Amino acid sequence: MTKKKLLIADDDAGILAGLRMLLKHQDYQLTFANNIQEIEYFVKTEQFDLILMDLNYDKDTTSGEEGLSLIPRLKSVDENLAIVVMTGWASIELAVAALQKGAGDFIEKPWNNERLVSVLQHQCQLMDQKRKSRTLAEENELLKQELGLNHPTQPVAHSAAMQALLSQIHQLSATDASILLLGENGTGKSLLVNYIHQLSSRRNGLLVSVNMGAINEGLFESEMFGHKKGAFTDAREERIGRFELADKGTLFLDEIANVPLSQQAKLLRVLEERQFEKLGASKTQQADFRLICASNADLNGMVVNGTFRQDLLYRINTLILRLPSLRERVEDIPELCRQFIAQTATKYKKPNAELSPQALRALLDYSWPGNVRELSHTIERAVLIAGSVIEPEHLMLMGDIAPEADSGSPGFEEMTLSEIEKDVIAQRLKSNKGNVMAACRSLGLSRSAFYRRLDKFGL
Repeated sequence: MTKKKLLIADDDAGILAGLRMLLKHQDYQLTFANNIQEIEYFVKTEQFDLILMDLNYDKDTTSGEEGLSLIPRLKSVDENLAIVVMTGWASIELAVAALQKGAGDFIEKPWNNERLVSVLQHQCQLMDQKRKSRTLAEENELLKQELGLNHPTQPVAHSAAMQALLSQIHQLSATDASILLLGENGTGKSLLVNYIHQLSSRRNGLLVSVNMGAINEGLFESEMFGHKKGAFTDAREERIGRFELADKGTLFLDEIANVPLSQQAKLLRVLEERQFEKLGASKTQQADFRLICASNADLNGMVVNGTFRQDLLYRINTLILRLPSLRERVEDIPELCRQFIAQTATKYKKPNAELSPQALRALLDYSWPGNVRELSHTIERAVLIAGSVIEPEHLMLMGDIAPEADSGSPGFEEMTLSEIEKDVIAQRLKSNKGNVMAACRSLGLSRSAFYRRLDKFGL
């Protein structure tokens, strides 16, 4: 482990000798200075983690003015530098002034050895945390830039259905009203949520997305509310929940219909009061977020069946937006294909390919039970196996496709087990009109097993 670099400054040689004896066996690389000029020189020419410095030097021995005026100058060189000041002429006013100037702590001479060592360790820990936070913030900003999340990317909207949808979004983007997105699986809800977030006044906050269908019922409260260390058997460290992460930002609850009935009341309370408690904590925390939910289920039918709370539905459906299926926006398919081809070419460092007229015709004729997500995976696969031109056989479309575009597709006897499984799931999604839970039940699969297959096949 690298030793922390500690600069110790005092004009009393006896003080410096005493501190050397006290700290020589601690994890510090020590440097010593005995006047203001040496302190400034060292800070400008070397990288220190911490300074322990007296407040009085040449000017006088009691006022602390030299040290107080030095603190801002040192901070201007390194804003993350931890500074601990000490003086034999301590007062409350002097301590407050030092902290206001930027010092992290104040030590009175003669010092208590145990407290001095503890203060230095604590300041080093705080300095490490600040640097980690700054690094994470910069990494997050770079990631946002790479993913294009800093600027709203308007969804492809050549079709009348998408143009009408975007018109609605622009009208309501400035509000904080809750939004319920309805539509089949794979229609691009996540992309649309990011677009809404970037248009809103909360664009500088986090967009926290939660797939409610992927959260185990037993972990629901831990995931959403967070927990304190020791709150339950496996709680080895404190965890921040999704509500807390979304503070001042946007919270996106995807597949909201999958929230167990037993947990819906707890969710409703947070949505109504914007308050929650971490597991194992008694303190109530505030949560200020804009709520967006999404579902492909018949929520009104679930209310009638008693599987979804009516008051929860009223809380989440202030504004309702319906995303059209890809079958309803065929005019957008050529532009979507161009985008997906370019993205895949960049991702895999391959030259851009072009769609042959026959391949484009096959794409336009296909019914797309998996919607935009299926189109994205289809194009990605085609770019990887095709040359400069993508032909119908590279698309490997299955199931519901026009006969003239199906000549390159394998028959049932030639299909692999994986291809058959994908075809069955795609057909079942289609027959259930994109309702994931209905398709899941009809196949006798658990929810988690069905979602794993959707991800595997890009449906």
